[in-house]
Amino acid sequence: MSTADLAADLPAAPGPAAWRALLGNRLITAGLAIIALFVFIALFASALAPHAPDVQLPDGLDADGLPLAPSRQFPLGTDSLGRDVLSRGLHGTRISLTVGGVAMLTALLVGVLVGLYAGYYGRWVDALLMRVTDVMLALPALLLAIALAGLMNGKVLVAWPVEVKLERGLLSVCLVIGVVSWTGIARVVRAQVLSLKERSFVEAARAVGCSHRRILWRHVLPNVLPAIIVLASMSVAATILFEAGLSYLGVGVPAPAPSWGNMISEGQPYLLVAPWLVLPPGVAIVLGSLGFNLLGQGLQDVLDPYHKKGA
Repeated sequence: MSTADLAADLPAAPGPAAWRALLGNRLITAGLAIIALFVFIALFASALAPHAPDVQLPDGLDADGLPLAPSRQFPLGTDSLGRDVLSRGLHGTRISLTVGGVAMLTALLVGVLVGLYAGYYGRWVDALLMRVTDVMLALPALLLAIALAGLMNGKVLVAWPVEVKLERGLLSVCLVIGVVSWTGIARVVRAQVLSLKERSFVEAARAVGCSHRRILWRHVLPNVLPAIIVLASMSVAATILFEAGLSYLGVGVPAPAPSWGNMISEGQPYLLVAPWLVLPPGVAIVLGSLGFNLLGQGLQDVLDPYHKKGA
């Protein structure tokens, strides 16, 4: 096989035209604009928030002890404990983006490793890893996450040589969501690797004596990166929704942390008389997920050659 044949068989790397398409894609532009807004809010939440998010303000309730409606002093009103809804929503952006980012990285780490090794080595390795993946897929992700979150109650997990405790908090919620969210990533990466490992450039690498590790990490993985980037963006959207659901059910980030899910759960009893307790965090969840989904869809259109060929 000639060098020209090998070059033609290689997936095309993003060139100047691809970068122009990347910057000119409307979905990517819209997604990045939304994400940039939320990142700005998360970084400067303390400066933007008019009040501390967890402080019960002395004038935060009316004479009957009910939440105050939106006003000049409280632009989005107050909640049932007299806390400023705007301040809590702004600080909740930090929690949602942190959970989305850390949980996404956790899911990517597990999913990419499982998908790479299962797809490349095949045989019993593939069978074992895919059966584990199938078992995880058979379990309802929400129920599994609730069960894992229920273990985060301060119990000692390892007492020797170093004591390790399971406690429910921001980091544990990130890990729980990441642990139950890797299965879809693993299946997509495995499918990509199964296709790539039969390509001529992989056969040529084997022929010149490259080790399996070198082929996997230097030849196969770089060609799976476009799909991984797309999966990463969409995984952040999914984890934002997942964290909001867990917090709504009371097993996510513990109160009084201003999580968007906690805010909806606390405001639900007042939905008819004080809708401002539920609408702002609900809109924030929708917009945050929409931004990352738009970015992921736009990246798929530009970066993933297999998606474009199949379209």
